[in-house]
Amino acid sequence: MDRFKRNERIAALVKVLCDNPNKMYSLNSFVELFGAAKSTISEDIVIAKSVFEELGLGVIETVPGAAGGVRFRATASAKESMDFFDKLSKKLSDPKRIITGGFLYMADIIYNPQIAYSAGKILASCFDWNGIKYVVTVETKGIPIALMTARAIGVPLVIARRDNRVTEGPTVNINFVSGSTGRIQTMSLSKRALERGAGVLIIDDFMKAGGTARGMMDLMKEFEAKVVGIGVLMTTVQPYDKLVNNYIPLMYLEEVDEKKGVIKIKPNHQLIR
Repeated sequence: MDRFKRNERIAALVKVLCDNPNKMYSLNSFVELFGAAKSTISEDIVIAKSVFEELGLGVIETVPGAAGGVRFRATASAKESMDFFDKLSKKLSDPKRIITGGFLYMADIIYNPQIAYSAGKILASCFDWNGIKYVVTVETKGIPIALMTARAIGVPLVIARRDNRVTEGPTVNINFVSGSTGRIQTMSLSKRALERGAGVLIIDDFMKAGGTARGMMDLMKEFEAKVVGIGVLMTTVQPYDKLVNNYIPLMYLEEVDEKKGVIKIKPNHQLIR
């Protein structure tokens, strides 16, 4: 007699997989956990996989072979992305968010766990995970979104710092030019933070001219790392020519008119087709 009923097994199986995105579990691990036959576990996985696909809750993927098993990929459906963009656009278009100098207040948005989780999941869905071993960001407000992106992919987050810290040990330091201000800034990363030649995904919260992203790319060259892609929560429409290419923004900031109290934001419609 089985130790657990089918609905109990499926509930626990889904909990384990969703708590550990992109981690491969052998069928034997669930056989031992539930005390059920491998054929029974396979049937449970098929049921869970079908429900997830139908409701757009992500992908439960089975991989054949001795090194295979089952894993969960935390992807975002088109409907989920559209709902997220609509709600976020309304929040960010509030004229009260305009700060003196034509800046946009976004801290409460970025540090909201649910928003950061959704943004990270959508950003993760935009890239091929197979070559990604790290998500890299810089020491700014983009850390929560980068962390959630890393969680969705199931890889570590690496944070480049603005200055050296003794607790980091030996570091690699570079100077880069801010694309928006033209000022020279510094970025550093511990030599122990990355494996040489690893694939990395760069994530940031905001891009204007792309100077910070360009700096992170240059820093990755020092580690012989391969930049798989660049994702940002929001980018400005102007300047049109950025210092980096092939980046994916979730949203575009078209205008912030301080005098009229107007904020124009549009989603990246290519992500919801």
